[in-house]
Amino acid sequence: MSRDVSITLQNTQEGAAITEAILADNEGAVRRDFPAMIKIDRASRLVIKASSVSDRLGRQWDPQEVHLSLISLSGSIDEDDDSLTLFWR
Repeated sequence: MSRDVSITLQNTQEGAAITEAILADNEGAVRRDFPAMIKIDRASRLVIKASSVSDRLGRQWDPQEVHLSLISLSGSIDEDDDSLTLFWR
């Protein structure tokens, strides 16, 4: 049985681009919209690829920039120059 990981982002232009990238790259991810935020859940693992977000923003995006849009998350984090991954050990 796997546990869900989740990320909740501010409902801003950048948050929307990150959300679009997550949904495109993570089959089975579930989006829930709230008035000021977007929550995404997925079983076991969720990957945010810098290249996918960069494509949607039209500029280079560093995975550390997610913290500017981040409200909360659930899971362990592995972060490098190319991606940010949420997972349960």
